[in-house]
Amino acid sequence: MLADINKRLQKLMPILTPLSLIIGVLLEDIGGQLAFLVPVLFAFMTFAGSLSMNFQGLRSFMKYPWVILTTIAFLHILMPVWAYFISTLLFDDHLLIIGFILSVAVPTGVTSFIWASICKGHLPLCLSIILIDTILSPIILPTLVHFVVGEKVEINTMSIMLDLMWMIVLPSIAAVLLNEWTKGEINQTLGKTLAPFQKLSLFLIVGINSSAIAPYLKNITWEIIWIIVVVLLLAISGYIMCLLLGHFLFKDFEVITTIVFTGGMRNIAVGVVIASTYFPPKVVMPVVFGMLFQQILASQFSRVLERYKEKYNERCLSKEELLKHESSSV
Repeated sequence: MLADINKRLQKLMPILTPLSLIIGVLLEDIGGQLAFLVPVLFAFMTFAGSLSMNFQGLRSFMKYPWVILTTIAFLHILMPVWAYFISTLLFDDHLLIIGFILSVAVPTGVTSFIWASICKGHLPLCLSIILIDTILSPIILPTLVHFVVGEKVEINTMSIMLDLMWMIVLPSIAAVLLNEWTKGEINQTLGKTLAPFQKLSLFLIVGINSSAIAPYLKNITWEIIWIIVVVLLLAISGYIMCLLLGHFLFKDFEVITTIVFTGGMRNIAVGVVIASTYFPPKVVMPVVFGMLFQQILASQFSRVLERYKEKYNERCLSKEELLKHESSSV
């Protein structure tokens, strides 16, 4: 029963995520009173989503160090620079600029593993990128935020670091240790049981935190519409750049697929928590709006990858497939 519910929630994510945002805006008073639940919900969501990970995935760093370093550099250097350039070009508002940068600088999304699995990506590599990026997030994100904010907005980077530690790193490590201890069985038992509740937690987080931007959305202006458009363009450009990086730097379709989803998707929920906790409401807008497009774009780019593989079929063969192809031709 829970498995069926989880499948339905997975299919409805592109609809339920924006719906949660709308409900949160309409019930802003209730959302404000439930804000204390967000860190707990997020820690639970991270734990449930990390039960499929194990330390064996870290071995991928020895085999694919440049893939992992390239993806992390893209996530936390190239995309923030790109977001800064676009936002400063189009908006004369420092708070919005911070919001745009924060929306792309957060760690890669755990749900990227789901899409990498659907599109036949390199799963150990995908898990390795997620785990390494997650562990590094308490150092990378506060440093980047401090660099971007400067002296215009007071921010306690140490507090952000501690929040990221107990919301992301500690639950992830606990889940990985349980996975190792049970030799993967816990993901088949507890992991599947918690999966639907993980998605419900995401919807609750979106709904609760969207109450922070309710005053802006109740009076829709051309600026808000423009913010949503720019968020969409940044998200699309991220996927495109990842595909181009994979195309020119790597020849394995599994690796290209992994780069596209780990580089294109974000753990936006943590960005919303950080933005709503430490910044004025205006900073939250670009971050929250990113949730509107995350699952929709992932599904669309899964189709793009299918067409890409058809067009570059021989180039996209994995090493194992190449060996089989060569042996059969001989």
